[in-house]
This record gives sequence, C-alpha cells and structure tokens, in this order.
Amino acid sequence: MTLTVMAIPHLISGIKIDSLGTALALALVLGLFNIVLKPALILITFPFTLVTFGFFLFVINGLLFWMSAQTVSGVEVKSFGAAFLASLIVSAVSGLFSLTIRKEEGRIRFHFKKAESSKESKGAIDLERDDSGRWT
Repeated sequence: MTLTVMAIPHLISGIKIDSLGTALALALVLGLFNIVLKPALILITFPFTLVTFGFFLFVINGLLFWMSAQTVSGVEVKSFGAAFLASLIVSAVSGLFSLTIRKEEGRIRFHFKKAESSKESKGAIDLERDDSGRWT
C-alpha cells in the first residue's frame, strides 16, 4: 500500500506527500483507521449505504483517507475530492493485489507472470508457516 500511496501525488494534483517515510506513516495510519474506525462508520451510516446500494462506502473510504492525511504531518490534501480519488486508487490497487494472493491453511501463494524473452510463464511464491509460527 505504501507504494500506491507514494504514487498518488503523481496521479492527483491535489495531494502532496513529502517523503517515503511520510508515505509509510500515511499507509500505516490509513490501515489502522480502516481496522478501527471503518466498521463503526459503516454501522452508523448503514441506512445511507443501503439507499445508495453500497456507493456510500466510497465516501467513507475518502473520509478515512482525508482523516489519515490530516493526522500525518508532511501530507497535504487540498480537497475532499482529491482524498476521494486517492481512496479509489488505493482501494483498486489493494483489490487487484488481493486477487493475486491465495490463502490456504498455513500457506499463502502469490501468483505472477514472469517474462522470459518472448515467452510468458506463470510463477508463484509460496510461504508456509512452520511449527514456530514463522513464515518460510
């Protein structure tokens, strides 16, 4: 998510992020807000979400991005519209990334295509949890 957050100022003119460390802090705060605040906001705004067939969730994502940007110093968001667009980009990239990961009991498999000259072949990275709980 940090790389996505780092790319956003290049895609949206209303957002400025000072450094990679600032982008990392923004991604961390955004992740924490998504874990802590998003469920409560979804519950509170459920009638609006129901009436808008779920599209109000995009507004909640934009609000969380804007709140995260206000929390982290070194991030400037000029408007809610810019935060809304940024949250759409972060959501889209996160969604695409999650499609490439398959989770199984004690195993995570990340699928990708690797190019070898003119041929394309699929590759995978397998992570398995050992008895101590570490991923190898």
